[in-house]
Amino acid sequence: MPDSAYLVVATPRSGSTLLCETLRATGVAGIPLEHFEVLRHSSQPRQPREHFDGVDDPEVLDLLSPLDPPRPDPEPAAAWWARIVAAGTTPNGVWGGKLMWGHVGDLLARAHELDEVPPSPDLGATLTALLGPELRLVFVTRPDKVAQAVSLWRAVQTQTWRAGRGTPADQARYSFAGIDHLVAQLEDHDAAWRTWFAASGRTPHEVSYDDLAADPAGVVGGVLRFLGLPDDDVPAPATERQGNARSAAWADRYRGEREAVA
Repeated sequence: MPDSAYLVVATPRSGSTLLCETLRATGVAGIPLEHFEVLRHSSQPRQPREHFDGVDDPEVLDLLSPLDPPRPDPEPAAAWWARIVAAGTTPNGVWGGKLMWGHVGDLLARAHELDEVPPSPDLGATLTALLGPELRLVFVTRPDKVAQAVSLWRAVQTQTWRAGRGTPADQARYSFAGIDHLVAQLEDHDAAWRTWFAASGRTPHEVSYDDLAADPAGVVGGVLRFLGLPDDDVPAPATERQGNARSAAWADRYRGEREAVA
């Protein structure tokens, strides 16, 4: 178990990568990667079509890469957890990680293979067993779910998750159905986090995408203070914003079509 631990909890395209990469660059705030993104059933991160389970609309599915076949994962649970603890810890003993609501079920299933984790479906009990009772939570949320869904829709089509890397995002195509599905999913996952906070009695430090985009140094400094870490040398953001005029146009188009449907 780490000496000190925190978990950034979020939904995709909420600004969590900007936050986590900046925290990582401080060198004192753990290494808050998505340690739980590799899924047990496939041994790889969630694939584009896995954001659309239950969707059979060819307009949507034809724009997404086919599923890759699953790969065997021979790593025992104890080795998996030891690797994650080591990968997330900076020399000062601080561990950091990031967890999406969509990865919670997979984390619970894998963690319950460990002897030290009680066989409970409760996320709070599992996190306490893994990371200790003093675990701190940082919740990253994006109020504009339409803009968030547009960003995610472009990313799952191109599999480009950061600006300047891979396939240009402008090769993506607009789809009302694709964006509409993701708006509902993001709203549900955001609400699920808030419901869990209330039910478990946990109060996270909340970070808004809008505040983070406007003042990354100030917001990251606030997170560092919440974690009890020095905040006097916050580095410049390590990632670039991918949103552009095309994203804004798609969001406006979606809102108009959504209103017409309603």
